[in-house]
Amino acid sequence: MTWTAPEIERASAPKLLDERASLQGWLDFHRQTLLSKCTGLTHEQLAMRSAEPSRLSLLGLVRHMSEVEAWWFRSNLRGDLAHGFYGPDDNLEGDFEDLDAHPAEGVFPRFVEECRLADASAAALPLETTFRSIGRGTELDLRWLYLHMIEEYARHNGHADILRERIDGVTGD
Repeated sequence: MTWTAPEIERASAPKLLDERASLQGWLDFHRQTLLSKCTGLTHEQLAMRSAEPSRLSLLGLVRHMSEVEAWWFRSNLRGDLAHGFYGPDDNLEGDFEDLDAHPAEGVFPRFVEECRLADASAAALPLETTFRSIGRGTELDLRWLYLHMIEEYARHNGHADILRERIDGVTGD
């Protein structure tokens, strides 16, 4: 039996919540949106590139966002060095390359786990908590981090829309 990406039950976008719950709700909504764009696709379909010379694929996006979750919430916010999972640390594009090295059926649980670890890293901290960004060297706060992650997902979910339509014609929000 061929593995396919599982169906995702996506919650509605948040409405009328306090700031913290709204930020978490939008982040969760975008995480679920990315996974919903992959529902029912095989590893081969998920690895399909958008168009030359781009390396973009749905599988690459899920891998990339796993690394982004770990990088921002664990490495930057908490100081736990979470190294890249899908390529050498000196290759910033490793998550989009060599897609057959890590079967999709293992990539999806990794993504879910990184989201869980990210949430656990931030759960007890007030939005005003500050941290120094690795690489940028700037002082940021947890509120900025939530907004940045929502922006990152929103941008990549637009890519995912186009990729999914190219694979099998499926469109939707």
